[in-house]
Amino acid sequence: MEISNDFYNKSIWEMCEDDKVDSAIAVVSEIEALGSRPSAKSYHYIIACLAKMGRTLEADMFLQEMFMAGCKPTIRLFNALLTSCLKKSLLEFSDKLLKAMDDMGLERDRKTFRILINYYAGAGRLTDTWRVIGEMKKKGFQPDSYVYSRVVEVYRNNGMWKKAMEAIRKVRESRSLMDGKMFESIIDTFGKYGELKDALAMLDKMLQYGIKPGIKTWNSLIHWHCKYGDVDGALNVFLRMLEGGTYPDPNTFVTMIHRIGDEGQWSILRKIFEHLKCQGLEKSCAIYAVLVDIYGQYGRFKTPTDCITALKSEGVPLSQNLFCVLANAYARQGLCVETVKTLQLMEMEGMEPNLIMLNVLINSFATAGHYEEAVSVYNHMKENDICPDLVTYTTLMKAFIWAKKYDQVPIVYKAMEASGCSPDRKARQMLESATEYLQRRYQANSRWR
Repeated sequence: MEISNDFYNKSIWEMCEDDKVDSAIAVVSEIEALGSRPSAKSYHYIIACLAKMGRTLEADMFLQEMFMAGCKPTIRLFNALLTSCLKKSLLEFSDKLLKAMDDMGLERDRKTFRILINYYAGAGRLTDTWRVIGEMKKKGFQPDSYVYSRVVEVYRNNGMWKKAMEAIRKVRESRSLMDGKMFESIIDTFGKYGELKDALAMLDKMLQYGIKPGIKTWNSLIHWHCKYGDVDGALNVFLRMLEGGTYPDPNTFVTMIHRIGDEGQWSILRKIFEHLKCQGLEKSCAIYAVLVDIYGQYGRFKTPTDCITALKSEGVPLSQNLFCVLANAYARQGLCVETVKTLQLMEMEGMEPNLIMLNVLINSFATAGHYEEAVSVYNHMKENDICPDLVTYTTLMKAFIWAKKYDQVPIVYKAMEASGCSPDRKARQMLESATEYLQRRYQANSRWR
């Protein structure tokens, strides 16, 4: 009995909904072997699923096939691809997508602008952020709370405390703009500048408005309390998070384990594990145990492969974020081999390394004093059209400073400015330190002549 195209297409949709994209691609091969093509809807499902999984190149291949089949992609599909590209900082590819949208007469919607603003703000590109906001207004889209929250973050990350606070003041005067994203941005801004009481007061106000804090808000509060040495405050926030029904993610654990472990308070870490166990959070316990083992270097999980195997055995779903957290844990210990191995395991699971993972890799080499390897990762990014962001440049500057290659710091700083990234306070301080050292060395050499 001959199977109909409808059956094949419905199978593709169901497989993509279950994230079984490789099985869906196999079905496409079957359809093509019969001399037919998938439907436009099937192409949409496969491309969107590949984009979500970070498999950008394959998504682009199916997009080209879709064009050849005479199918027209929707704005929703372009937005999914754009999100995937910008997560990997593929700016040239993103520009091609935007041009293709314009050529097809597809108008950018609010989500398109939000995706672009999210990337430029996160990458520290202040000028580009304001440019996109201007384009957004011309198209008739007034900036919403999400856009304002990103503006606050750009000011904050560039050390513009007064401008950030002025933006917050304006937003607070208009209660219509105070949603979860805006509260999250304000709390993070207070935390970054050590205003922990104000950050907690804003959390209380958020709850008064009936808005439930998300994991990013809780992680931000925990991070800044740990950053400023208030471990007890971080633990209190952690317990409030659990009581509120929000469960920790790997990023929560990394922050707490790193800080508490540095202080040698392993008994507190054991108490946290027991608390998670009592809550019945088996998967969280598995992740927590692996990370504590990495930081404590107990040797229970001798390799990244052992860690991944242990997590799989507990039914923990693997994701790019989880791999990034594991790589970051190894990187903070200066364990370069293990960091690279984690990246390789991620690729073996069918996930392409994103910008965050590559930045983690640069940081790992920087921490271990291997600046040449850090530079090789940076060159790999440029060769593969992955656009470095603010974190990339500042981490590379740190690598050169630690390796006492001070003459390279101004070169990286200029490359950062040329790329459109606005240097933050940390970058400016590193440039100042490197410049002062070079001047002293020049003066010392002049005296010996």
